[in-house]
Amino acid sequence: MDDIEKQQPLTRDLEEVTEDDIAAVEKLKEGYRVITEEMAKVIIGQTAVIEELLIALFSRGHCLLVGVPGLAKTLMISTLSKILALTFKRIQFTPDLMPSDITGTDLIQEDPETRQRKFVFIHGPVFSNIVLADEINRTPPKTQAALLEAMQEHQVTASGRRYTLDEPFFVLATQNPIEQEGTYPLPEAQLDRFMFNVKVDYPTEEEELEIIKTTTVPQTFDLKVVLHADDIMHLEDIVRRTPVPDHVYNYALRLVRSTRPGPNSPDYISDWISWGAGPRASQYLILGAKARAILRGRYSAMVEDVRAVAPSVLRHRIVTNFNAESEGVDQDAIIQRLLESIPKTEEDARIRI
Repeated sequence: MDDIEKQQPLTRDLEEVTEDDIAAVEKLKEGYRVITEEMAKVIIGQTAVIEELLIALFSRGHCLLVGVPGLAKTLMISTLSKILALTFKRIQFTPDLMPSDITGTDLIQEDPETRQRKFVFIHGPVFSNIVLADEINRTPPKTQAALLEAMQEHQVTASGRRYTLDEPFFVLATQNPIEQEGTYPLPEAQLDRFMFNVKVDYPTEEEELEIIKTTTVPQTFDLKVVLHADDIMHLEDIVRRTPVPDHVYNYALRLVRSTRPGPNSPDYISDWISWGAGPRASQYLILGAKARAILRGRYSAMVEDVRAVAPSVLRHRIVTNFNAESEGVDQDAIIQRLLESIPKTEEDARIRI
């Protein structure tokens, strides 16, 4: 079974949240503020992207970052690893990259005492807390697939032996949406392994001016470590135990099922979509909503949390058809229309964050 499906049931009572959990949530709320401040020392703007990275991290998910070159995607991720005291490895995906270049390989080594030779497994760069798969669509599918087992099972199999990866384990992959020559588009099955598809957009005019001023002079960064690996794993467990009201589950379910062409879906869905989102989208909507609530110091997820993470969860799980392309309709436009049309309860409609 998939990692998400192995987890204990998501429905929990508030009474099961202990005082230690509440203290940890308060610590994360304050930590989130400090992380944002520390990231701002290096990264100007991109606060929404940073929040989505943290939501995915505390949900035990992975992120696909899509943006043109030069938007500081690599710097953002390496800076986050320093603030969280996590090990970081960057893999540059190229057409000649082999699976063993990612996972590791067996090498013959000689024992200096016995003079006997034996195979020793040399760990690849995937054995790290945060792995950046840079330009993942520039390598053939065979090498792309080398990440699948690691992302889903948090382990690597080599020469019939299994090696467990360090925890927490977080994969971030980048794609350039402009250049398509010499690329290998990710299959839908592999795209579905990513919790979020995060759009990294251009900075505002004010942010870009600040970037120019700060990056063209000598600079040093004194970054503070905010959380450690043990803290992150504890918070990951709390996210799984965060209670979710039934109406929030139902909203997430209606939203995902509405993306699938069929008699119960809006007419424009059948006109524009070939394939809708699968059950993993519903799971990630709920997990993302839980993590977002925890980051804000709340102990229960709301419909607004589901709506906030919906675009990043759904945009890479919806396959549009020729009609949508000819009319200039993309996934984000369809998701926005669904968010506007699917009703919420009166109580949820009054919620403003």
